Amino acid sequence: MIVVAGARGMLGRDLLELFGDRAQGTLRDDMDITSRASVSMALKRLRPHVVINAVAYTDVDGCETNRVQAFRVNADGVRNLAEVTAELGAKLVQVSSDYVFDGNGDVPWREDDAVHPLSVYGCSKLAGEENARLNPDHLIVRTQWLYGIHGRNFVETMLRVGRERDEVAVVSDQVGSPSWTVDLCLAIDALLGKNCCGTYHAANSGSCSWHGFAEAVFRESGMNTRVRPITTGELGRAAPRPLFSVLDCSKLERDTGYRPEGWRDALKKYLRKRSSHGEG
Repeated sequence: MIVVAGARGMLGRDLLELFGDRAQGTLRDDMDITSRASVSMALKRLRPHVVINAVAYTDVDGCETNRVQAFRVNADGVRNLAEVTAELGAKLVQVSSDYVFDGNGDVPWREDDAVHPLSVYGCSKLAGEENARLNPDHLIVRTQWLYGIHGRNFVETMLRVGRERDEVAVVSDQVGSPSWTVDLCLAIDALLGKNCCGTYHAANSGSCSWHGFAEAVFRESGMNTRVRPITTGELGRAAPRPLFSVLDCSKLERDTGYRPEGWRDALKKYLRKRSSHGEG
């Protein structure tokens, strides 16, 4: 059995939808990953062969002022999962982030490139990776720019703002790969199917800036909202962001045969799916 921690989250809900009867989700009341005792009690009862951690403190700017909470969830919680899954002989899948890199480059980041997080969030996710390795049977999956049906995300923000305004300002100097949670789930499934271990990158193929992503959202949605480019400095966020964080996913394809689709095709499918769910 597969246990998905964070069953109500954007990624967790898509994981459960994909795995179906093979998986069981847990909520904080079932298993609080920040409590070693809670993790031990829950996993010893469930006896899974795989635990996928879809729990994270993802408020990047909030992490700057809530460092203790960021590390409590993103690092200490992973240590608890790693230690207990190791005791039980189960695999731990830890979902990580492009924010472990500093973004100073113009070539897609490989799994063995040097890490150098710029923000508290990135540091906490890197600490989570290090803790995940306490279980020899670990799978760390770095992804980026996630959006999905079951949570707040950039696409939904653009659609909402686009209905309210004729023009929006979006940063044009950050480049990455918008990634649909459904395709990340398929990547995780492919990695598990091949019993892969270690660190992998998984994101939709191709890349763009947030500005370009916003333009694509409006174009595919038939909206005429103008997108004005601004710099990261002009946006004035609390946490620094990596400017170039495209992930090289060739290792994923090489070891599993799965290659995530292009980000534009994924966006089109997402917009069709949200329409079928009755989203405006």
